Amino acid sequence: FAITMALDVQAFALEWISAWNSHDVDRVLEHYTDDFEMSSPVIASVMGEPSGRLQGKQVVKEYWTKALGKIPNLHFTLVEALPGANTSIILYHNQDHRLCGEMFFFNGEGMVYRSAAHYGSSSVAHKNP
Repeated sequence: FAITMALDVQAFALEWISAWNSHDVDRVLEHYTDDFEMSSPVIASVMGEPSGRLQGKQVVKEYWTKALGKIPNLHFTLVEALPGANTSIILYHNQDHRLCGEMFFFNGEGMVYRSAAHYGSSSVAHKNP
């Protein structure tokens, strides 16, 4: 799934959200390099890694599989995809209506080599514009 930063950030975001909503960790991992680095404040509690960082598909797959096991109703709803210079931020609501954001760093082939997850402190009400 190649990405052209100026044109396909929205398509990447929709596919990433769809992959997560399918609960198929291998499908999510298709967007990442084998040695990518993931950081998240949730890593410490799920994996016991106090730095909040993991590196490599196999380790992150274990983390995401454990996390999905704890959140069987996981569901993301896209809010917005923000393009940057070989980066993107996806803003989304999770199953608890909490605002979340994930920043992605892309290599020259359009693969994610680093990502950082961020979570709002509380749920937000759905509002129609």
